[in-house]
Amino acid sequence: MINELINEMVDAGVHYGHQTKKWNPRMKPFLMKDKAGIYIINLEKTVQQLDKAADFLSGLAGKGKRVLFVGCKRQAQEAIQEAAEATGQFYVNHRWLGGMLTNSSTVRKSVERLKYLETIEKQPEFKAMSKKELSALGREREKLLRNLRGVRDMDNLPDAVVIVDSARETIAVAEAKRLKIPIVALVDTNADPAAVDYPIPANDDAIRSIRLILKNLVESMMAAKR
Repeated sequence: MINELINEMVDAGVHYGHQTKKWNPRMKPFLMKDKAGIYIINLEKTVQQLDKAADFLSGLAGKGKRVLFVGCKRQAQEAIQEAAEATGQFYVNHRWLGGMLTNSSTVRKSVERLKYLETIEKQPEFKAMSKKELSALGREREKLLRNLRGVRDMDNLPDAVVIVDSARETIAVAEAKRLKIPIVALVDTNADPAAVDYPIPANDDAIRSIRLILKNLVESMMAAKR
């Protein structure tokens, strides 16, 4: 099973890191020698870390706990949404709004605003609005929907956060750490694995790599619910 998974990881390019000049020295325990100026991730370490993260998340899923999936880079957006929807969890895949965890009351106000805009045609003031006003409100609605679609029903803080590219999603990492919310994250060779609780060394720029790691996490969570 392990060899089969490693072969899948090789095919998906999970082992390809960044150029050696962009590395984070704390990633050294997870790396092999560089190849043509690019660090190669030790996939045996990836499997070990993936197992730890999967066990943690399956434990939460089995208890009915809530998880927030985060990944706003283009390569991760679709996979993040699919992972969250498959497990019945929350997600942010367009833009992390500052304070999304640490100032949740502000986020709830934005959600209420979104709900209002979605029912604008039923509001008494609708008939008095001009086409220009309605067009502006429509654009505001679409923007809020992009940012809040995956968390509009998240009334309480999540029990864990799963992040694709911890080096990019620094605000999400900082907010989760401040609130002592456990973090599972894909960490590429430029990331600090010590910044998260369950680092998974992996290429976080390739769509296939991201999908493969998330697929394994999702399968563990779904198995725990059966």
